[in-house]
Amino acid sequence: MEKFELYILGCGSALPTNRHFATSQVVDIRDKLFMIDCGEGAQMQLRKSRLKFSRLNHIFISHLHGDHCFGLLGLISTFGLLGRTAELHIYSPKGLEELLAPMLAFFCRKLSYKVIFHEFETKEAALIYEDRSITVTTIPLEHRIPCCGFLFTEKPGLNHIVRDMVDFYKVPLFEINHIKNGADYITPEGEVVLNTKLTIPATPPRSYAYCSDTIFREKIIDQIKGVDLLFHEATFAQSELARARETFHTTAEQAAFIAREAGVGKLVIGHFSARYEDEELLLQEASAVFPSTVLAKEGLCVQI
Repeated sequence: MEKFELYILGCGSALPTNRHFATSQVVDIRDKLFMIDCGEGAQMQLRKSRLKFSRLNHIFISHLHGDHCFGLLGLISTFGLLGRTAELHIYSPKGLEELLAPMLAFFCRKLSYKVIFHEFETKEAALIYEDRSITVTTIPLEHRIPCCGFLFTEKPGLNHIVRDMVDFYKVPLFEINHIKNGADYITPEGEVVLNTKLTIPATPPRSYAYCSDTIFREKIIDQIKGVDLLFHEATFAQSELARARETFHTTAEQAAFIAREAGVGKLVIGHFSARYEDEELLLQEASAVFPSTVLAKEGLCVQI
């Protein structure tokens, strides 16, 4: 099975602590790296993860709060110091390019590569990235400013060839791609060999959904239905429900409700408030609703 992994670089919220870095993640799909949010310290954590800087070409910013994007300038500068030549694509709600342009002009005047900004709307889900293997679609969230999550979905693969049967029927090499795409094989004698004899179904496509920051929002359930892995913010315990509503955040129990109703495979909770020195309470509250829940932590790698 091809690689599809989530690396947690930071899982804290806005107020810095000595336990967590600000929000940042990397999704590794077949050795292509996609960063989600880039809080302070993201490049340090990227170093610790031993992921190759050169394989990171796409960064997705959920919203323009500092704990989700203050690490960008440093990372862009470091890429320049490393002699990067490949384009860097940054996807975000409107306004990021305008904010970064003066700083890039001052601190990164002679970059050896291009930084290309892609703006997306946050009201409706939209396809913002696609290659041969995956699509990335926005998930409209509700926060104090425009905000979106991201849905990473593998494209369906081709059927797998049953080598013994292909050899038995002496299938020519030029027919293999047709068979992988579902075609039957007709022998020189006119016999029809059904595709189901020659192949086995491809591995079901996998998916990952990232939802941070947002108030409790049931509208996302339909879009993330059945994903293999969900990261959902769980800034507060249920005792702080009023505070969660006031700040447009979610409790751990609410995040677990979303995971249960969407029928996801596994839930990772994060974006923890600095008030919690031990997030075990948040894990207990979430697990009571959705048992397949784990706490985010720096250095955690989850295989999908």
